Amino acid sequence: MTQLLAAITRNDIASYVYTLALVYAVLIFIRILLSWFRLPYSRWLNIFIEFVTDVTDPYLNLWRRFLPMVRIGPGAIDLSPMVGTIVLLLVAGVVSGLIAG
Repeated sequence: MTQLLAAITRNDIASYVYTLALVYAVLIFIRILLSWFRLPYSRWLNIFIEFVTDVTDPYLNLWRRFLPMVRIGPGAIDLSPMVGTIVLLLVAGVVSGLIAG
């Protein structure tokens, strides 16, 4: 019986870490887009929206505590997704660089 072993290197793990950060950044971007549009109710769409909100809100709420909303006329802009994404990708780059060695 032949046994197949997968060799996982430090570079592979570093790549996985950075890819996870990129996937999370894409979820944050989807969260931003969902806040701009009113979508018709659909059971499956609602499940997806709740998933994205439940996954991204804890991280974004960290930044919302420190960053106030920027007032522009009658509206306001939430800068937490932009700052959170930049910090996420910077930290992921550093961590994956340290893992890769």
